[in-house]
Amino acid sequence: MADVLVLNAGYEPLHRVSLKHAVTMLVRGVAVVEESVEGHTFGPYPLPRVLRLVRYVAMRWRYRSAGRPPVTKDGVKRRDGECAYCGGPAQTVDHVVPRSRGGDTSWLNLVAACEPCNARKADRTPLEAGMPLRLAPFVPPPEHGLVRRQRRLPAAA
Repeated sequence: MADVLVLNAGYEPLHRVSLKHAVTMLVRGVAVVEESVEGHTFGPYPLPRVLRLVRYVAMRWRYRSAGRPPVTKDGVKRRDGECAYCGGPAQTVDHVVPRSRGGDTSWLNLVAACEPCNARKADRTPLEAGMPLRLAPFVPPPEHGLVRRQRRLPAAA
């Protein structure tokens, strides 16, 4: 048996642990056996297949950003796939509204950019720099795992 499923006190699956860790949890009294391998024991305990925690564990990490994946430079580059200003290869990330102007570091304010475009835009807005965005920034859905998906903006007349 490679691993043991651990359920929260409310029967929600939490994670899997090794058999050694599962027995340690039983000895410490933090978990009880919900399902075991029939006919097998580990000392005074039945060989666990599924454990349930005695006390409820709040899983704040699961709900931290309301289902949004964390913002990373690699994630923004993978989301956009190309420079949001010229369409070339993306090497860095740019703040649409610069941080010096009150912009934040969020999915909706970051775009992938090549280094020449990033340097040319500097700490100006795209409108001030005369560099319209080719891609609209968006929050990638968590179930897509940051797949390369682009939302094209209509061409400026």
